[in-house]
Amino acid sequence: MRRLQIIDGLRGLSLIGILIANMLIFQYGMFGKDSITSFQLTAFDMPAYVWVKIFVESSFMPIFLFLFGYSIILLKNKLEYHNKRTIWHLVRRFFLLLVIGLLHSTFIWEGDILFAYGMLGFVTLFFLNRKKRTLFIWAIVLFTLTSILGLGEFEKSAKEITSAEAYVQKETTIYSSGGYWETVDFRLNADLPLGIPDYAYLFILLLAPMMYCPMLLFGMYAAKSGWFTDPSQERKGYIRFAVIFLVTGLILKSIKFVFLDFALGESLYMIGAPLLAIGYIFLFSILYTEKRWSFLLFFEQVGRLSMTNYLLQSIICTSIFYGYGIGLFGKIGVFYGIILAIGIYSLQFIASYYYLRLWKMGPFEKLLRVFTYLTWKGRVKTTLKKKQHTGQKAVGS
Repeated sequence: MRRLQIIDGLRGLSLIGILIANMLIFQYGMFGKDSITSFQLTAFDMPAYVWVKIFVESSFMPIFLFLFGYSIILLKNKLEYHNKRTIWHLVRRFFLLLVIGLLHSTFIWEGDILFAYGMLGFVTLFFLNRKKRTLFIWAIVLFTLTSILGLGEFEKSAKEITSAEAYVQKETTIYSSGGYWETVDFRLNADLPLGIPDYAYLFILLLAPMMYCPMLLFGMYAAKSGWFTDPSQERKGYIRFAVIFLVTGLILKSIKFVFLDFALGESLYMIGAPLLAIGYIFLFSILYTEKRWSFLLFFEQVGRLSMTNYLLQSIICTSIFYGYGIGLFGKIGVFYGIILAIGIYSLQFIASYYYLRLWKMGPFEKLLRVFTYLTWKGRVKTTLKKKQHTGQKAVGS
């Protein structure tokens, strides 16, 4: 059972996109990133902002979701191969993701994704043994439903705009000059400027998993279909899909920036984001088979330490931007924020390579394995089924 290197490479690639997109939140806050004109900008910042919005934001996180679903199927195959109780191993894994995500969002940064992954992991338990056709149908149905529900014009009232501006101003003050515990207190207790009643907020929380599930299920479908097991042989199909999804995704995401008064611009943006993500997946897979793009193999090192690198990004960036660190919140601009993101990722790129020459897995990857398998070595005990079973080693398991 071999490790699929292209999956590690995709995971490593997605981390640079996630960091660039998250840099807007690190610099301007969860709500401030959409009120960018409230901050002092240079001539380079607005073009850089539009570039991030179209090419990066909301289109690299879905890649992570796709890979999460893909890896769950590989881990399931591995556990069955060793005659283990699949459900209980996965439950432990998802529970630990919930715990780490909760701690991360509480004490480090509110933009955490690990808690949501833990929740979504429990949803996947209902789909583990479904046929690949069923997974594909569910992915299409949920994507269609969420797209339809998202159609419409979203106009904020004057009261909501005023509330959001006040929140961003207070957030900027605390995050740029407040102490650590003051920042944590604001993160946990500040009233969010959503402008909706509590029951509507609860509805959104319940709906959120349905919005993320399509890419997750699509990843599970891809794993069951054997995608990416032999990229060089599947290259022609990748080219066709890459062109279709890249073009469609970019067009849909660009509309709201080209036609500023178009009522459905935001809705089409949200539809185009995951489509562009799929295009990126196939594009990377194409380049991965080209010898002249062999440097992409180094993304595998970052991908093998994806959880550790993701958490390190939060620690590094909050230390740079928040008041208890250097305090550059809202000060360096979007353009230089992108440069900084590339610099941080480059250091992780190098550090991951040398780290894996000494150790086989990162500290958080090790913790996740130990808790999943309940073995100190973080490896499944080798008790094989008597009957022949084909499976692959779970990526990042």
